[in-house]
Amino acid sequence: MVENEEVKNGIIFPVGKKNIDFAQYFVGQSYLQTLVNDPEVNVNVSNVTFEPGCRNNWHIHHQGFQLLLVTGGCGWYQEFGKQAQLLHPGDVIVTHDGIKHWHGATKNSWFEHIAITAGTPEWLEPVNDATYAALNAEV
Repeated sequence: MVENEEVKNGIIFPVGKKNIDFAQYFVGQSYLQTLVNDPEVNVNVSNVTFEPGCRNNWHIHHQGFQLLLVTGGCGWYQEFGKQAQLLHPGDVIVTHDGIKHWHGATKNSWFEHIAITAGTPEWLEPVNDATYAALNAEV
């Protein structure tokens, strides 16, 4: 059963278009809506929506950071070497410069967050399917 289907229509901001430009760094389908598009602002602010089971690859933000403001659904966030955190609306994640991490939906829920990102991302390997499945078995 799919949970939080209302997220697919956008909770606060529009869902946006299929995230084709970054699709190679995701398992499953995500959607991206840029919220701040000002060349004088050196920070990316976007609404990112994940279909159930969608997650991004491990990645690192160099010379910057990433803030995630969870607005809808249920998802995961994990820093390398630490336990994954189950995320719900209202949760705020701060990822500091150089920290390897990933985030995405649980297997049965839509998930949405605002991502505020500075610096340059380095995209790495996908999250291991067995690791992801084990997390979802706990929910």
